[in-house]
Amino acid sequence: MSQRKNYTDEFRQEAVRLLQVSGKSARQIGRELGVPQSVLSRWKKQADASETVSDEDQSKNEELCQLRRENARLRMERDILKKATAFFAKESFVHRAGRA
Repeated sequence: MSQRKNYTDEFRQEAVRLLQVSGKSARQIGRELGVPQSVLSRWKKQADASETVSDEDQSKNEELCQLRRENARLRMERDILKKATAFFAKESFVHRAGRA
């Protein structure tokens, strides 16, 4: 019965990095590091999936910042329009009172 090996996160990350930048196959890298090809391929898939999630999170954060800026701008416009409405309503009232 073979004993299951435990690899550190740093080892996994370095193995995936080697696979991505070396131009060698998963079989070659696995042989050099003593890791089965299937395990190395699984680590690469997991790393790719986590990068995709990070990209999605970054996109959502950018959208959130944009929406917050837009919200602040719209609030400012609303406040200006409220003040203008109050000003013109007051002017209209003063103008009517002056006629009577």
